[in-house]
Amino acid sequence: MLKALALGAKSTFIGRSYIYGLGAMGQAGVTKALEVIQKELDISMALCGVQKASQISREHVLVPADFEGNWV
Repeated sequence: MLKALALGAKSTFIGRSYIYGLGAMGQAGVTKALEVIQKELDISMALCGVQKASQISREHVLVPADFEGNWV
């Protein structure tokens, strides 16, 4: 999620994470899955030295020097 935000995304999809939580534990599983995603983003942001999602920028991700595509 951090990479997508760093490359300019305004939002991201979380894929199947909440569905797995729903199947495993019902509503409590969905809540837990969302908590895990939030905690992972918080940790990634801390490792990058930012406190707010609005502070995430392209300089927080490594783009290969020979990359010829467009991720944005």
